[in-house]
Amino acid sequence: MLSAQQPTRRNILKAAGGLSAALAVGAGGALAGATPAAASGDGFGLRIVDRNESDPRMWYYRFQTAEIGWNPGVNVLLPDDYHWSGRTYPVLYLFHGGGTDQDFITFDRAAEGGIRAWTAGKPIIVVMPDGGHAGWYSNPVSSNVGPRNWETFHMGQLLPWVEANFRTYAEYDGRAVSGFSMGGFGALKYAAKYYGHFASVSAHSGPASLRRDNGMVVHWANASSAALDLGGGTVYGVPLWDQNRVNADNPVQRIESYRNKRVFLVSGTSPDPLNWFDFANETHVLAGQREFRGLLGNAGIAHEWYEEPYGHIIRPELMRRDIDGIIGRLRKA
Repeated sequence: MLSAQQPTRRNILKAAGGLSAALAVGAGGALAGATPAAASGDGFGLRIVDRNESDPRMWYYRFQTAEIGWNPGVNVLLPDDYHWSGRTYPVLYLFHGGGTDQDFITFDRAAEGGIRAWTAGKPIIVVMPDGGHAGWYSNPVSSNVGPRNWETFHMGQLLPWVEANFRTYAEYDGRAVSGFSMGGFGALKYAAKYYGHFASVSAHSGPASLRRDNGMVVHWANASSAALDLGGGTVYGVPLWDQNRVNADNPVQRIESYRNKRVFLVSGTSPDPLNWFDFANETHVLAGQREFRGLLGNAGIAHEWYEEPYGHIIRPELMRRDIDGIIGRLRKA
């Protein structure tokens, strides 16, 4: 899943009269920075129970929160010059995929030096939180193991906590959201549901269509969350889905919510046919992203897309390209 194999083919679609998504203009809020990281403390329903700020760039926190039944962690990656520049920075919220080997450290241990190397010398803060083994960036319909309200934790608690404790632009043009696999879905979901929060959204092998193929992604979200996170509970409900939640979360049903954003999509074209997980995941991701791209194009919404060899993997070269595009779209440090 963390393969270093390199993509070889590029496809870029510039819709909306040929304008690049990087030129999209969004309606932001007031221009405001936040207090320095040195003042980081409790707040917004979060109580810090563990922390490590000894690394000059990667700062770690673990929180106690009523929204999650265990203590989730977060890595905050700072720019090289954060401690002496005095500048305010744009911020990227970067979400990991599903599975027992995926968590807030995923991008730090990825190929080609991981997130530290991908952002070296770049003026952006990257926030990488836990999202559960199969949390699906959602508040579940049911849980048998206590609260697992990942959406509330991320959007109602962590985001304002970051902006209160680090020098970030607390506005539309100061935030981006991106992710891999389940995290790519989470990025697409949050960017649509919280339209005024993020000026750039990226999905690296992230599903964009919940209902296609008789709702395969919804069934997978329910099955994986029941097995790995919720003790038999589910994200969307079984045997009957909470249709309002599916409608609200489904990217292909929220097309207008991506207007005036930078949209960046990656999918694989040749998953391993002998690896059921890889083949089933990326085959569906590719079909769903093509459906999503078609709807974006029909609506005249600019987007950038890549279909690459191999399957359900993180592609460092495209992560770097995405980060550069995010920095180009957001307000400058």
